[in-house]
Amino acid sequence: MIAWLKGRLVEKHPTRLILDVHGVGYDVAVPVSTFYAVGEPGAEITLRVHTHVREDAIALFGFPSAFELLVFERLIAISGIGPKLALAVLSGIEAGDFVAAVQRADVSRLTRIPGVGKKTAERICLELKDKLPPAADADVATVVAPAPNALRDDLVSALANLGYHRSAVDKVLDKQLAVEAPPRFEAALRAALKELARS
Repeated sequence: MIAWLKGRLVEKHPTRLILDVHGVGYDVAVPVSTFYAVGEPGAEITLRVHTHVREDAIALFGFPSAFELLVFERLIAISGIGPKLALAVLSGIEAGDFVAAVQRADVSRLTRIPGVGKKTAERICLELKDKLPPAADADVATVVAPAPNALRDDLVSALANLGYHRSAVDKVLDKQLAVEAPPRFEAALRAALKELARS
């Protein structure tokens, strides 16, 4: 059973990463949130891993935090929800928002996730209501973040594609990334957009 991997990112795709760990390449399926969190090829990263064993295959599913791994494992414990759908759920909603939606029994929010119908959303709410960690834990559970330069490059690219001027973007990011522990991509992008909307 592989519980976590630490190594060099060789390739990244929205739903999978290839990680070099002491010369061995691991192909790890990931949600889109992990794709954004890990930085660029060449970066040293750590992933929490769920090892999924079937008769015909062994598959690895990777996450940047123990919180997201726990949410994934709670999801696949539900009858009828396999790893593929669980990854789709975590690609369609942030783990903390998912937990909050389940605790509110917000079926309409869950059905906006591709692949999740009303019956599945209702079953998720019913079965996981008392089995998930507090949503607040999502902000403190991250075990890997991209290097500041990689994070900055990703943010500049995303904000430029949204039409923001480079000088305004640089000003906001200088302030935002001048912290000891850089935020994750999604949180950093939201904060930057909020700041740019004010200026």
